[in-house]
Amino acid sequence: MQQPDIAAQPAASDSDAQAKLQALRRTKMVAAAALALCVAVFAAAKSLEAGRPWLGFVAAFAEAATIGGLADWYAVVALFRRPLGLPIPHTAIIPENQERIADNLGRFIEVNFLAPGPVREKLEEVDFSALVADWLADRSRAEGLSRFVVRLVPQALSAIGQSGLRDFISARMLEQLDKVQVAPLAADLLTAFTDDRRHQKLFDQLIRVLGRFLKDEQALEALRAKIHDELPTLFNLFRADAYLLRKIVASAGALLEEAGADPHHPLREEFDRFVMGFIDGLKTSKAYARRAEELKRSLLERPEIRDLARDMWESLGRFVEQDAAQPDSAVRAHLADLFAEAGRQLSRDAQIRADMNQGFVMALAAFVESQKSGVSKFIADQVKRWDLAQLTRLIEVNIGRDLQYIRFNGMLIGGLAGLALYCLERFALGG
Repeated sequence: MQQPDIAAQPAASDSDAQAKLQALRRTKMVAAAALALCVAVFAAAKSLEAGRPWLGFVAAFAEAATIGGLADWYAVVALFRRPLGLPIPHTAIIPENQERIADNLGRFIEVNFLAPGPVREKLEEVDFSALVADWLADRSRAEGLSRFVVRLVPQALSAIGQSGLRDFISARMLEQLDKVQVAPLAADLLTAFTDDRRHQKLFDQLIRVLGRFLKDEQALEALRAKIHDELPTLFNLFRADAYLLRKIVASAGALLEEAGADPHHPLREEFDRFVMGFIDGLKTSKAYARRAEELKRSLLERPEIRDLARDMWESLGRFVEQDAAQPDSAVRAHLADLFAEAGRQLSRDAQIRADMNQGFVMALAAFVESQKSGVSKFIADQVKRWDLAQLTRLIEVNIGRDLQYIRFNGMLIGGLAGLALYCLERFALGG
């Protein structure tokens, strides 16, 4: 299998890596030069020490600094490769322990970075709802989202129809409708309708309809013919039918005019009693309730009702598809307005934003918790697949310069320790 090139980076990262590599090389050269200087100072001090006793101190410092520098050079090099290419045990630590390092790195990230507490704390720092609100409030984004949704609606409706979900939803809707008590519901609706005497507007409309009937020539002629048929022949000789019709029309017209003008007319009060009695019957009468249930079940059992859901899905899909093809789609415009307004409302409602953020935190934290073992394994597998030479180079480029300072510290600490021991030998032990 081809190994992934971990050294391959975008152009911007290449320049950064090159700068780190150059800095590492410079530090190595300075460390090597410092070590060589220690060796040279030690050799010079030893050769001239016979006539100059104070050079013994210099030689002791340089000798110990050389030893400390060599030891730390060995320690630093042993991390990445075998010193001088010799097969010394416990060297080339990183290349030789790639799999163990990969597994430990994955577990370290899982335990320390993906633990529930730190993950929740970090997620709680993010205002997800504000991001959503700002995104939706942007008109161009709301329009883009509406275009996306409109394109998906016909496909979604088609998928629902083919999956059998449409029939399932229709059946559940009919079941829920069957559970509704029609009579009490109708009573409540009529009660709300009569609370501010809006039913009297219906009475006014009935008066107007009857008034138009009394002025309709064809209706009056039919009524006269009916009176003519019912009267004895003798009365018809004297055109009693016309006389009775005029009396009936005049009396009815006057009665309707009085009822229309008087808000407290007995007819209106009788209509009030009729409506209130009907509402009370819907609430209390078992006969009314039984009749209403029979009508409801008869209606729900009709095939037209059961086919209504199918027709609704198909009609809705066709409408959305045809509307979406228009450049000035009404559905798309309304959806864009809806999304933008939702974003604005969300930005103004702090409680909803807090609830949304809590929901985001819970969902994302649960997702991270369920997937963190997979993340750990993924990281470990990726590190195991890295090329050893590239892995070593990557680590050395990023931390090698700091490791080189260990060599400087080793030379300094070693030199001071050597000087201290030399002083102890000379003065304390009488050497």
